[in-house]
Amino acid sequence: MNIATETLSTPDMYHLLVGGVTPRPIAWISTVSEEGVHNIAPYSFFTVVSVTPPVLSYTQVNPRTGDDKDTLRNLLHNHECVVHIVNTASLEKMNQSCASLTPEQSEFDFANIESVASQVVAPLSVVDTPVRYECRLRDVIRIGEHAGAGSMVLLDVVSVFVADDLYQEGSIAQPALDSVGKMGGDFYSYTKDLKALSRP
Repeated sequence: MNIATETLSTPDMYHLLVGGVTPRPIAWISTVSEEGVHNIAPYSFFTVVSVTPPVLSYTQVNPRTGDDKDTLRNLLHNHECVVHIVNTASLEKMNQSCASLTPEQSEFDFANIESVASQVVAPLSVVDTPVRYECRLRDVIRIGEHAGAGSMVLLDVVSVFVADDLYQEGSIAQPALDSVGKMGGDFYSYTKDLKALSRP
């Protein structure tokens, strides 16, 4: 089956992209609004962009309204966020934070997510996540303004938290990380069954 992209609707193109580009790491991003409301939402278009300087990126796919989601709107206001790595212990809470709430509602309250003050940024951190990156906004690259277009957000990492039991000789213990990946639809993938291959 070969499909010309110009023949596809936005939803059909979305399903073919997210169903094939898998598994995708999940950035569970906390921000705080101009009114002081703490927001948290997951994004699976997420990766590392640079090591020196340390930069992460996530992409907002514009909703049907074409407006920015709360996360990006808050970032544009105060330029700070925390990117959490989701594991099986936090998966259910993360899924609850996907609910369509108004900007005046906090996903922390809605999903009963336990939080703690971050080290150097204003947004809250989730207590039971194994790894989190405190970040400041570097840039936003707009692919388009219409629904379905992407806005790539570049984030400078200013502080890294790693759970003590995962931090081993300057690295994160992969077998113990237990991170979760996003598949197409409502599916997620686990990472407990790992295979190590030495590079040639």
